[in-house]
Amino acid sequence: MQALHNLAFGFEHALTLHNLMYCAIGCTVGTLVGLLPGLGPLATISLLLPLTYSIPTGGALIMLAGIYYGAQYGDSVSAITMKIPHASSIVACIDGYQMTLAGKTGLALFTAGISSFIGGTVAIVVLAWLAPPLGEVAFLFGPADYCALMLAGFFCVSFVTTGSLLNGLAMCLVGVLLGQIGTDINSGVPRFTFDIASLTDGVGLVSVALGCFGIAEITKNLDEHEERTPFNGKIHLMPTWPEFKRIVPSALRGSVVGSVLGILPGGGPTIAQFAAYAVDKKLSRFKHEIGSGAIEGVAGQAAADEAAARTSFIPLMSIGIPENAVMALMMAAFIIKGIQPGPNMIAEHPDLFWGLVASMWVGNVFLVVLNVQLVRYWLSVFRIPYKVLFPVILFFCCIGTYSVNNNLDDIYTTAAFGLLGYLFLRLGLDAAPLMLGFILGPMLEDNFRRAMLLSRGHFGDFVTRPISATLLGLIALLVVWQVTAFVLKARRGA
Repeated sequence: MQALHNLAFGFEHALTLHNLMYCAIGCTVGTLVGLLPGLGPLATISLLLPLTYSIPTGGALIMLAGIYYGAQYGDSVSAITMKIPHASSIVACIDGYQMTLAGKTGLALFTAGISSFIGGTVAIVVLAWLAPPLGEVAFLFGPADYCALMLAGFFCVSFVTTGSLLNGLAMCLVGVLLGQIGTDINSGVPRFTFDIASLTDGVGLVSVALGCFGIAEITKNLDEHEERTPFNGKIHLMPTWPEFKRIVPSALRGSVVGSVLGILPGGGPTIAQFAAYAVDKKLSRFKHEIGSGAIEGVAGQAAADEAAARTSFIPLMSIGIPENAVMALMMAAFIIKGIQPGPNMIAEHPDLFWGLVASMWVGNVFLVVLNVQLVRYWLSVFRIPYKVLFPVILFFCCIGTYSVNNNLDDIYTTAAFGLLGYLFLRLGLDAAPLMLGFILGPMLEDNFRRAMLLSRGHFGDFVTRPISATLLGLIALLVVWQVTAFVLKARRGA
């Protein structure tokens, strides 16, 4: 009852005319930002941060939060329609783009919108009821625990790959190796840079994602010499009742996965999408269709993406620890307004805390109403002939890549990965495992080194700490399960 009272108190502040206006602005800007390749909420919030000086505290924070979680849906639009992802919509390229090729773009976008609404709603319930105690969960995770969590994440390879498991593991290893490019944080020694100055800071995630998915797909389409548009067939927005019954369970599963991983530093939407996809591939009744244009492949990812974006506010507001770069900027916005996020925030600024939580649900409604209405307009743009559209797509890819670091070399890097991605397509190799390895590899190395430093080189921490021991035990069970299933399948085939 106390949580309901607090939410009612929050809605009193969130539903004022000014806060509604700032929420609508944030959601609209976030959606547009998500549509543009490479230009994510991080760059947008950093550009708009100085404007918060002249905006009331509640309105400023509501607007910046709206940009962040609004961008998650916009990410899905470009991934589904053009196979051009952001970091948090890589998995949407797998089934979402397959639905586009099958003439189901409208259904895929509607699924992403309604699943985002479900994921956001579940995450807001978690925020309202469990924010203070769940914020302390992050303190329980040490480097050894995160290392075990990253190892568990690598088992998503068998679920996200659409080809053979061996090819998926090989691509994941390539991604891990690419993630090692750059300057070693501990020793300061350049690794695999070949004396190229632009590689000293490593390869950007945006360059790899846009190259291996977006540029590669454009090159493949041009090589086929076919007159085509990014989708075909009629626009069908509303799902049938059987399709809707497939969306809801997948969205709920993704919501739970995203809500949990959004709380952990280093988690967030990028990892949550892979985990939700893996869960659906194991638990869905239609798991045999996932990877070839299944509606679950869009629903689970979108819900996890949106849920993780919202629960990532829990560590910031309850214990004062930003879990990613966007949350660090949000923390800066709090401090600019003279508010210190942390355990005392709820007691000292209840109107701000509960107003922000309530505004997230208001933003949820704005997003679903806005984006469902805009789907037909997005699709009308993509009816432009491909020979006219692809130069525009390439232009925005270059703009987005350049805007991350204002570095022209990033465009060359994106082009190089575009050629590499095209080679993968021609060889029948899937780029999704590569992205998984690229994301998890550096995180695994970083946490492994920290664990070794804290334990003075002993591996005992991995089996004596309850969280890491549990995760390693689950990994062992998964390995036994996968090997047993492989052997049984081979015997049946023989």
